[in-house]
Amino acid sequence: MAQTRELGKGSAAFVNPLGLGCMGMSEFYGASDEETNMAVLDRALELGCSFWDTANVYGLGKNEELLGRYFAARGNRDKVFLCTKFGIVRDEAGKFLGFNGKPEYVRQCCEDSLKRLGVDTIDLYYQHRPDPNTPIEETMKALVELKNEGKIRHIGLSEGAVDEHSVDRMRRAHKVHPIAAYQVEFSPWTLDIETNDMLKTTRELGISIVAFCPLGRGFLTGAIKSPDDFGPDDYRKTSPRYSPENFPKNLELVKKIQTFAEKKGVLPSQLILAWVLAQGNDFITIPGTKRIKYLEENVKAGEVEFLDAEMKELREIIDTAIISGARYAPAQAVNPPK
Repeated sequence: MAQTRELGKGSAAFVNPLGLGCMGMSEFYGASDEETNMAVLDRALELGCSFWDTANVYGLGKNEELLGRYFAARGNRDKVFLCTKFGIVRDEAGKFLGFNGKPEYVRQCCEDSLKRLGVDTIDLYYQHRPDPNTPIEETMKALVELKNEGKIRHIGLSEGAVDEHSVDRMRRAHKVHPIAAYQVEFSPWTLDIETNDMLKTTRELGISIVAFCPLGRGFLTGAIKSPDDFGPDDYRKTSPRYSPENFPKNLELVKKIQTFAEKKGVLPSQLILAWVLAQGNDFITIPGTKRIKYLEENVKAGEVEFLDAEMKELREIIDTAIISGARYAPAQAVNPPK
């Protein structure tokens, strides 16, 4: 496991930078079972992987409830740096209804999450998506109140995709209270924060980057050979980058990553995760898995180091890759699965 890193400059909270995304245990990536999920969580802690990520909408609360049952059964809440989120609104059938950052909603979501998780305090509480109808200052004031009451310890912002308002929104939020973490998609085929001033801004303000989907939702590992590998309830079946037309085109990047990984003597997943962490000590990543095998492989990425020449060669491969297909289908663009 990689050495701990501070979550946001001056927070005094040091976390394992190779965390665990728990979402897939409850929704979006096919079926899973309770016994296996519990075993994965046990093994994560055994390996020192204690930075866990969930949200109130994952499985419509079921993911938080899963973690709540785990803490109740194991009595080890103090061993986990627990992160959850609010802000995406869905109905009981799972239909997307919009975003909400109103103060009263923030408080209710926090209370509900604390109850589902069976905990007194959330270590890192994110606004999952910005609410275009509520000034960020109002949302932040509600979060500060929750922090002052001891219900949350650190405040984060999360986005599915950086837009033209992201930098301004971040600066305004940070003026109200320091933001510890910014969760956003980042991987060899999603480098947006490098080109739209967001990474520059977070570094100026001392905010950590928490990279979700670092493995391209599994695609970049080479484990997925065909669109037919996706189960009937796997959302990737409808995502443009994995379509029958774009899938083989995007495999070109995967093949180059595989070749590089073989030369270095590591797995593609380990190469990618190590590369993400090598972007700076302000980077944390949360690959999701519901299999012990993949968890163990991922954690070993913390042992991978790069020579300067290797970083240069890998960056050239990534920068020259031609990515086919949008990250999300039109319907997913407003309500992406992460």
